Amino acid sequence: MKKNLFLITILLLLQCCKSPEKNGSLTIQTVNGEIEPDALGVALIHEHVLVDFIGADSTGFHRWDKEEVVSFLIPYIKEIQDRGVKTIMECTPSYLGKDPELLRLLSEKTGMQILTNVGYYGAISGKYLPEHAYQESAEQLSKRWIREAQYGIADSGIKPGFIKISVNEGSVLSGLDAKLVKAAGLTHLETGLLIVAHTGTWQTARAQMDILQSLNVPLENFVWVHAQNEKDFENYLRANKEGVWISLDGVVWDLKGHLDRLVFMKEQVGLDRVLISHDAGWYEPGLEEQKNFKGFTSIFDELIPLLYENGFTKKDLDLLLIENPKRAFSIGRQ
Repeated sequence: MKKNLFLITILLLLQCCKSPEKNGSLTIQTVNGEIEPDALGVALIHEHVLVDFIGADSTGFHRWDKEEVVSFLIPYIKEIQDRGVKTIMECTPSYLGKDPELLRLLSEKTGMQILTNVGYYGAISGKYLPEHAYQESAEQLSKRWIREAQYGIADSGIKPGFIKISVNEGSVLSGLDAKLVKAAGLTHLETGLLIVAHTGTWQTARAQMDILQSLNVPLENFVWVHAQNEKDFENYLRANKEGVWISLDGVVWDLKGHLDRLVFMKEQVGLDRVLISHDAGWYEPGLEEQKNFKGFTSIFDELIPLLYENGFTKKDLDLLLIENPKRAFSIGRQ
């Protein structure tokens, strides 16, 4: 009897310490609240509506007029709604132009479902990191992010739908980048939010994965962002075996490169862990004219016709644009 009670106690403790599982009751968190995963529809998993490159020490909501930005963006949103898009994951992180209230306003005016994020951008030598990111521990940073996931970002009341971090490329991460990855892992363990990490090559993905595994974070909760920068296609096989999401999210910048990688994925790897998007946009505060803005239509107008020519089916495209985003961004209700 005592032995049975001991075993039951151990099992309960293990259950409590597990990363939140993606089973049972699932939800997706948008800037306008929770939606059912099946309501996600066609999704672009890595886009930007506004990015402010001035730096963490100078950026802020005073740098742009929300109504003006939304008016500028509406035609671009309508373009992709006409092509069937229902949801955008907006990947601009804090201190680089993230504005949850602007995103909510854009969503309300267009009907587009939008997800925002929590986390910090460590690449570009820390230009977009707040001062406290240098001073605080991973545990302290994660407490900030967990609080925003639970109660809303700043005083907006808007909750993030995923974690967005960024690291500099390299086989060995700097202490600061490693701290951001650890903070993301700790935040995931508490909230179940997907970790979307601006990465680049496989060696940098592997360095992040090692940290997450040391925290017992299942790698199915990690997105290898900008995986299109990897030149050795065999590393896509390795990533797939590890269970990570392989994100090819620069279609608007390199159509041919994405086509080649997707054909390889279909033939050699499988598409069940692959995500695609444009990494497009964006409104830049401080510019009188927004001539650099790139729309979000290249996947539909340019890539998809080429994919059909190369043996892809509607089922394949539904997997890339509907089913995979739904599986990746769904979280268990707490």
